Amino acid sequence: MKEFESKLNRRDLLRFGSAALAAGSALLGPLASKRALADGGSTLSCGGGQVIEVFPTSPLILAPFTDPLPIPSPLAPCTAGDISTWNIKPGSGVGQQDSYGGTHQIWPSTLGLPDPIVYNIKVEVSQHSFTTSKVMAMKDVYQGNNRIIQAGSTQSLPASCIYGFNGTFPGPMIYARYGQPALVRFENRLNENPLNMDRQDFGAPDWAFLTHLHNGHTAPESDGNPHHRPEAYQPGMYCDNLYLNYPAGNDEREKQSFFWFHDHRMDHTGANVYKGMVGIYPIYDPIMDNGDETQGFRLPGVPNAQTGRIDYDVPLVFYDTRLDDGATPHKDFHNGCGELHPEWWGKTFFRHFPDHGFVGDIFTVNGTASPVMEVNRRKYRFRLLGASISRIYDFKLMAGGSPMASPGTDGQYLLPNGQQCMKFTEIAVDGGLLPQPIIKDSQQIWPAKRREVVVDFSRYMDGSPTKKGDVVYLVNVSKMGTGRMPDATDPSYKVPMIKFVIGDDAVDNSVIPPSFRALPDVPYNDIAVGKIPQRTFQFSRGSAGGETQWLVNGKPFDATVPLAYPKQGSGELWTIQNGGGGWVHPVHFHMEEHHVIQRSGGMAPDDNSKEDVVALGPSESVTFYRKFRTFTGKYVAHCHNLAHEDHAMMFGWQIVP
Repeated sequence: MKEFESKLNRRDLLRFGSAALAAGSALLGPLASKRALADGGSTLSCGGGQVIEVFPTSPLILAPFTDPLPIPSPLAPCTAGDISTWNIKPGSGVGQQDSYGGTHQIWPSTLGLPDPIVYNIKVEVSQHSFTTSKVMAMKDVYQGNNRIIQAGSTQSLPASCIYGFNGTFPGPMIYARYGQPALVRFENRLNENPLNMDRQDFGAPDWAFLTHLHNGHTAPESDGNPHHRPEAYQPGMYCDNLYLNYPAGNDEREKQSFFWFHDHRMDHTGANVYKGMVGIYPIYDPIMDNGDETQGFRLPGVPNAQTGRIDYDVPLVFYDTRLDDGATPHKDFHNGCGELHPEWWGKTFFRHFPDHGFVGDIFTVNGTASPVMEVNRRKYRFRLLGASISRIYDFKLMAGGSPMASPGTDGQYLLPNGQQCMKFTEIAVDGGLLPQPIIKDSQQIWPAKRREVVVDFSRYMDGSPTKKGDVVYLVNVSKMGTGRMPDATDPSYKVPMIKFVIGDDAVDNSVIPPSFRALPDVPYNDIAVGKIPQRTFQFSRGSAGGETQWLVNGKPFDATVPLAYPKQGSGELWTIQNGGGGWVHPVHFHMEEHHVIQRSGGMAPDDNSKEDVVALGPSESVTFYRKFRTFTGKYVAHCHNLAHEDHAMMFGWQIVP
């Protein structure tokens, strides 16, 4: 009985009755026991609300900005030979969508689209290193009475255990195109551990996953949301997520440009994402934004036949982490009774932190801490993604001086003499290309937010030319000591994230056009006279027992009970309200993008285009218009501070015919 209980969180224990728990223990107890002991991982939980919210101080990276920025290569599709070996082939038939016998709601031919390109991604246990640099231990580490690491000593950093898409972090990059559907078969291999990695004490305890393409216009069975499929996919199971690459309403103005996919396992999304389940999915319009700077809008991009990449079109995935210092106790709802883990020194540390959220002190880009990238003297397109659990970034391009170590500071290094030297040309946000480009001094990235910018490395913002060997840093100026919200502005907080080194001249056929696509229509006249249905959702602190820390309209999340039933093809006004004054929330709505109509409360972020994440400030209220096209079924909305989502800041809704 104890073996099974140790794999369940407190919300699970309250949800199941004692009879169901006894039955579950009889059925799953041996498997839970095996997992509890696997790979040396700790699953002991003291339960209750006594969470130790203490962060470790990561070892100091001694040689930052020496590892090159990794740029993902595009994933190759499956061949007919690959697919011929599968017991169940992808298809439109009943029971062909997943291991539960699901069926695709709409097959591409129904919409006049070709059959999908098929990809295969395995969710695997693997290892990842954030840096090749030596590091300096910040605290003494003891094994019993023996000091095994001395503070101030130089050490090699061990690799951390990850749960990765195809065993990498970030996971694969899929180049998608509108008009060409893609089907991705995700297979759960988390029961395998070929490298005999210590799994440590976080990640979904049942080794299950869901995968959400954020924010694809996708049917519920392929959306990876815990309202449609709360039981998730267990080891040995598969699902075929069908991404139609079809704009909502078949409206050209609804085309987007940058998705990402990540885990969505209910109650453990944050742990699984932090453990590595992140992949990227740039999506091109084959007519106007096709990755070739000699055609269409002519944004930066040169197809490279050798690598398969589109050169000068670079994704930047931002993620902060903490590494165990061997002197910080482990205890939360899921694991630990306050013990130390010196054997995990230098490996990733994570707590669910139901009160604040999770922020790290090492900042990484594309999985590498403090990388360097040599750039040509020409324009680049950068696709920025906030893949952190809770952290909000604010980026500027700066030059001046060298980074200085600042042990104990989040980010580890500061650029004290940094001054802005270049501007961004913002071309796209969550919902795709803007109506027209915007020149900006900075770029704020909330969790799950995307921004696409063009940077011209041939000249500075004062018009003077760059020269080979010049150095420009992408710098975060947003200080965030907890997961609640950014701290007050601190002019000395300038953390360099990437070092750009100016290289040679290069041919540049790209341009920045004066405009892109017009936005889809919003029925402002009908809104003004009250013809559009309206709904309000208030997010507030509150407990319903166990780990439930958030309520929506006074209710905890229940995967079986939708809070709204919009009609297929309709449009509605939704208002979300922040019921607490000391928090910010990046609130994500699945399925279609929205248009902000009204905002009260003073955050004043960019509301100049379509979005799928609302930046909701303290005590703020935001009203937006959205539609419900193509599909019927169950979806969710939730806070993308994943510590909040995992503690019930989520609600379900269902599109009905």
